[in-house]
Amino acid sequence: MATVKVTVTLPEEQLRSIRELVTAGRARNVSAFVQHAVGLALDDVAGWQEILSQGLAQSGGPLTEEERRWADRILGDAGASTAA
Repeated sequence: MATVKVTVTLPEEQLRSIRELVTAGRARNVSAFVQHAVGLALDDVAGWQEILSQGLAQSGGPLTEEERRWADRILGDAGASTAA
């Protein structure tokens, strides 16, 4: 698998905790830890997307525009949808 070097910004405490894991031998290095964490997060997103898709399929499909407007009104600005 090809890799690409990127720069990320982490809170100091998170980086300190990661380095402690590396020192304790519980992580190979900082990059390996971040790669693992990103992989878990991507799997988590995919899992939730699958659950959402199944729920929508069982309940009649994606929200209609009317349902989406209702949900946006109920949820307020925090729930304003930007994706279909």
